[in-house]
Amino acid sequence: MTDNTFDYVVVGGGSAGAAVAARLSEDPDVRVALLEAGPTDLDQEVILQLDRWMELLESGFDWDYPIEPQEHGNSFMRHARAKVLGGCSSHNSCIAFWPPREDLDGWESEFGCTGWGSAQTFPLLTKLETNEDDGPLHGKDGPVHLMNIPPHDPCGVALLDACEQAGIPRARFNTGDTVVSGANFFQVNRMADGRRSSSSVSYLHPILDRDNLTILTDTWARELVFDDGGEQQRCVGVSVVDNAFGRARTITATREVVVSCGAIDSPKLLMLSGIGPADHLREIGVDVRVDSPGVGEHLQDHPEGVIQWEARQPMVTESYQWWEIGVFDTTQDGLDRPDLMMHYGSVPFDMHTLRQGYPTSDNAFCLTPNVTHAKSRGTVRLRSRDFRDKPKVDPRYFTDAEGHDMRVMIAGIRRARDIVAQPAMREWAGRELYPGTDAQTDEELADYIRRTHNTVYHPAGTVRMGAADDADSPLDPQLRVKGVQGLRVADASVFPEHTTVNPNITTMMVGERCAQLIAEDADQSE
Repeated sequence: MTDNTFDYVVVGGGSAGAAVAARLSEDPDVRVALLEAGPTDLDQEVILQLDRWMELLESGFDWDYPIEPQEHGNSFMRHARAKVLGGCSSHNSCIAFWPPREDLDGWESEFGCTGWGSAQTFPLLTKLETNEDDGPLHGKDGPVHLMNIPPHDPCGVALLDACEQAGIPRARFNTGDTVVSGANFFQVNRMADGRRSSSSVSYLHPILDRDNLTILTDTWARELVFDDGGEQQRCVGVSVVDNAFGRARTITATREVVVSCGAIDSPKLLMLSGIGPADHLREIGVDVRVDSPGVGEHLQDHPEGVIQWEARQPMVTESYQWWEIGVFDTTQDGLDRPDLMMHYGSVPFDMHTLRQGYPTSDNAFCLTPNVTHAKSRGTVRLRSRDFRDKPKVDPRYFTDAEGHDMRVMIAGIRRARDIVAQPAMREWAGRELYPGTDAQTDEELADYIRRTHNTVYHPAGTVRMGAADDADSPLDPQLRVKGVQGLRVADASVFPEHTTVNPNITTMMVGERCAQLIAEDADQSE
């Protein structure tokens, strides 16, 4: 074998890709290459120290994707996508949630994703974690370290007291029981020394000297390479460059290629390689290899509003990651999962309000209501056939016909006001900076939300898995790309329906599951 030939090639060293590569390379008889377009995270303190995560937004470690003009949303918004080993787990706030079992069971029962129910996937969540909590589901020897944020923030503690006064009890997260209404400090994937327990820190750093694993950073995939000589076209490698004007070379896979580039870049790479909606590919000038209309469709996200108050007392000046509390609630009766989640921030968050003329403060706290199961669906499309061009990302926020997403968001702003109006927050809550107490009607709040909302940076669903006969699902339940051989996808793009919670741990689980599926297929072929 040459240095460019491996058994398995994983494209994207992010949350799922790092897990896939680490698990596949546990077999000493196979050679694995992990390709990452960005640099390594080794010795990058701004990456590794979790409390510095907000410095990474719109930095050199961010692909920093603009979104298309929004009919009903904030067109200034950008999607942060990490450009560094570890992917978004090296770039996020490391909020660590097990997905509700109802989410995973729905993947199986409603979308035909056999083998993805909670009975099959919860053991993988146990396998990947070392959790400081005890409990029958918690792992104690997995690569990803989960800790409880201690109640060090007095304003945060007061907020939890206020939640209880408003009828939202304190809850424990990640027990296996779904929290429909409850609040508490988060669990986060963080090491004891303050480093983030990202997928790179967790899965890759301990095995950097593994002989059969080659990690190629600063290696940008242009397109997938296929062998068309057999009965069905087979993916046999990846054409890569080491910079935007570099000379291309091919990294060859003798067994399989796994695309783990994330919910924006995975559909982009597939479409550049001729797998996607035929009409769109022809329009761009890409030869159609597989007409797969679901590639780049079904874009889902957690849209997020913000409501902020001046603080009457000094806020904390040190934090584990500045967004340390989650609040779950429902806006209608009879739900088995919360349709509303809020994050509590102990820092000013005026990213989209300042330009709209709202006042701000250096000593403030906020709540950010988000829609856990948004009904709006967007798209990812190619801007051109040039791999260097940023894709067209159109989330189509607040365009669902029934108005569900805006209804939940308005209810979230009102619920946040209700919480902060409780006696427990009397010594903390000063002036409401935005939207401000003048905004009271549904119409006024909707206008504010459309102009100032953000995202929780959770795109998903753009290369979804589904039943083998579902033409709108590009993947089968084994994560195999329909219409070709030797190619799988493993990242948040495969979600058939978004998770109720922050999805990063679920994305790592997808990587674990992908490696498991590949190993099972390899065993059957021997």
